[in-house]
Amino acid sequence: MAVLVCGSLAFDSIMNFEGSFAQQILPAQLHILNVSFLVPQLRKDFGGCAGNIAYGLKLLGGDPYPMAALGEDGDHYLQRLRDQQIRTDYVRQLPGSYTAQAMIMTDRDNNQITAFHPGAMAQAHEISAAHLPGHIRLGIVAPDGRDAMIAHARQLTEQGIEWVFDPGQGLPMFNGDELRHFIEQATWVTVNDYEAQLLTERTGWTFKQISTHLKGLVITLGALGCDLWQDGKRQRVMAVEVEHPADPTGCGDAWRAALLYGLERGWPLLRCAQLGNRVAGHKITRHGPQNYDLQGLELGDLLDG
Repeated sequence: MAVLVCGSLAFDSIMNFEGSFAQQILPAQLHILNVSFLVPQLRKDFGGCAGNIAYGLKLLGGDPYPMAALGEDGDHYLQRLRDQQIRTDYVRQLPGSYTAQAMIMTDRDNNQITAFHPGAMAQAHEISAAHLPGHIRLGIVAPDGRDAMIAHARQLTEQGIEWVFDPGQGLPMFNGDELRHFIEQATWVTVNDYEAQLLTERTGWTFKQISTHLKGLVITLGALGCDLWQDGKRQRVMAVEVEHPADPTGCGDAWRAALLYGLERGWPLLRCAQLGNRVAGHKITRHGPQNYDLQGLELGDLLDG
């Protein structure tokens, strides 16, 4: 079984600020905010949710099909996917636009400030998820263009394909009615703790209520692990201990790659979450969203169990 990964492909510029944002931004002066951060370190990486998730899923041995739009500057990203033997059947290059760009700044406390230019991603709805081949039986709708997220959710649902709703940083684009409709169509929902609070505020539903519409609601909690909500009941899955964290960029996508790997194989949600915590904990020890491998990561008890 293959997995359709709907979302963005982007180029990431990742900067490290050696101080703390909280010490530089004065709450009483937000109305006249004018702040400059010195960032001695700069990295340029391949990124975007679809690219990051597909990368992690391929590492684990899955079969991802990213569905995403690249700009006319995306030739080397397309070639990278092919070099990694990641399917490009649903990746399109659109003329007259740039590939999406993310400028990510991380402080010493692993807080992040991100500026994002959508570029070609805004036309991702031109790539249809209708009439998928029969071996694609699982999908994820990750942050993408607004119209693309709506269209791909509908198209997956119409074909009876189970899918994960992962609104991420795209969540603020949708109102309560739209988010409730996503939840009613989806099979699983995954959000981080900040997105979870925004989701409940906009929908008017509690975590318990949201979980009754789904096979599972997952709330990732960073260093605390994650909460699984199923049939109105919560279960905490503790994170693995990380001695030398380096960069949180892409950790959530690494977690979701592991989730999809497990779901693709029919695992219970708990086992998927345990794998997700290990992979995300390993990824945070590497810089960039697609620069890690699985060497030295003990996964045999989960993969073979």
